[in-house]
Amino acid sequence: MSQESFEENFLVRQFEANRDHLRAVAYRMLGSRGEVDDVVQEAWLRVSRYDTSDIANLRGWLTTVVARICLDMLRARKSRKEDPMGPHVPEPVDETREREAEMADSVGAALLVVLETLQPAERLAFVLHDMFAVPFEEIAPIVGRSVDASRQLASRARRRVQGAPVPEADLSHQRKIVDAFLKASREGNFEGLLAVLDPGVVFRADDAAVRLGALPEVRGADAVAQIYKGRAQAARTALVDGEMGVAVILSGQLRIALRVTFGGDRIAGIEALADAERIAALDVEVLEP
Repeated sequence: MSQESFEENFLVRQFEANRDHLRAVAYRMLGSRGEVDDVVQEAWLRVSRYDTSDIANLRGWLTTVVARICLDMLRARKSRKEDPMGPHVPEPVDETREREAEMADSVGAALLVVLETLQPAERLAFVLHDMFAVPFEEIAPIVGRSVDASRQLASRARRRVQGAPVPEADLSHQRKIVDAFLKASREGNFEGLLAVLDPGVVFRADDAAVRLGALPEVRGADAVAQIYKGRAQAARTALVDGEMGVAVILSGQLRIALRVTFGGDRIAGIEALADAERIAALDVEVLEP
């Protein structure tokens, strides 16, 4: 047997050994039995074209591959404003199939109903971390957010799953911080910007925002304040996927969304998103003054 054939057979065996685990991840992410096998098949197609010889934790790597596919599917559902499983009802599991029955036992229909109410990134962060113990350092690049922001996603999802409302006091306090940030930005008030920015604040922009003139990454309150001094004329305080953020509206269209993370009473992170597909997948609600 050639080395290439040996490696291919080894990969097949490893994938098959993890198939049930991958199907469980996909089912919790999507709640649809009909989509589970499609996800796992797509994962195999991707894996079979990839050199896995340097991957130390193949199971973990396969989990992230499946998670990325599921996240894309959840975002596509949201952008189409469709619910393929009907209103608030997850697709039932076929009890005649042993593996599906095991899935149903481990994640009940009631939980799937709650998971359906979560934003795609929230659902992924919660499922991967709370159900499969994937560390936030690995979740962050999948959802395209910082480790702290990913932790916040899971925390918000956890509260909703447990039936606890997201504290309105937190959002109200964060809104005051964002409002103050935008006011200082419009007025060119450098000291006012420094007052609401954490000294270690990090600004990041996606590729589309960079093409519009943003820097890919800026660190430190002074540098970030310089970026925003005298700007934000078209920016409005908004909820972005249920979290306090900013919407930049030009000619009546949402052009840029800013995800904002907080450290105490200051802004600790700003992520600028301008990619049209990513923006379409966001739930953005501009807040009235």
